[in-house]
Amino acid sequence: MCRGGRMFNPTKTWRKWTAKTNNNERRVAVCSALAASSVPALLMARGHRVGNVNEVPLVVANDIESITKTKEALALLKSINAMDDVEHVKDSKKIRRGKGKMRNRRYVQRKGPLVVYANNNGVEQSFRNIPGVEIACVDRLNLLKLAPGGHLGRFVIWSQAAFEKLDTIFGSNDAKSEVKKTFTLPRSMMANADLARIINSDEIQSKVQAAKVGFAKPSRKRNALRNLGTMLKLNPYIAEVRRAELARSAKKKAAPKVKKEIAKKSRAAKLVARGKYRETLRATPETPAASFLDSYNKVRDTNVEQVE
Repeated sequence: MCRGGRMFNPTKTWRKWTAKTNNNERRVAVCSALAASSVPALLMARGHRVGNVNEVPLVVANDIESITKTKEALALLKSINAMDDVEHVKDSKKIRRGKGKMRNRRYVQRKGPLVVYANNNGVEQSFRNIPGVEIACVDRLNLLKLAPGGHLGRFVIWSQAAFEKLDTIFGSNDAKSEVKKTFTLPRSMMANADLARIINSDEIQSKVQAAKVGFAKPSRKRNALRNLGTMLKLNPYIAEVRRAELARSAKKKAAPKVKKEIAKKSRAAKLVARGKYRETLRATPETPAASFLDSYNKVRDTNVEQVE
């Protein structure tokens, strides 16, 4: 049983492997990658060791195209202080994570310099065995080599003939391309990208109106359902409604106290009446219920008199 097993639903060979892109889009992307390769900050941000390189872009004599031995190629890289980048590539080699290590791509490493030539007089054979170093012809520049992984800023070593041929291939600000007939070199929208310097220049400031002293404080939007002042502006009658609500709530709060006082008074009156009634029923050994009889007789006499 093989480790990992086979793939479920294997990828079909008739899959659509590539996506079409407009020619001008690809050409503009290549021009952007070439422009980025001349910015040292982008090269360092991408991880290239170019601190000891004399200049970027790095252009060497056409003799580089006639080098046929790897030993001579290494000597050239050492003379132009590009070996730091190659050593960095060697040190970065490590085993790939995941199952890719079982699929003929066991090791990964960083990208080194890209050597661009115009005529192959042995340059491909001499540089192809150096770790991280790649070779490209100026007539067939590959975007995947100029910006590996979509990251701009590849360290490029040009031969003099290849560098001079760029204007013929891509054109310049003065002349169109001789190879790419429908292509025009992209130009920047601003000649000077320092916008703050342009705005603060005397030419612009002389035409701009003077700054106004003070400013109208913007009114703050308030919620009328929560802010009484805003609601009064919209509906002045809300004040009477609020007063009525407050009076009703105060009366409602006072109602239990009034009820309690009334209940207290009625309870006291009942106690007084109960005491008087008990006095009438109070008896003595000589005259049991005498007071009750007296009161009964008084009431009876009063009724008889009223009848008469």
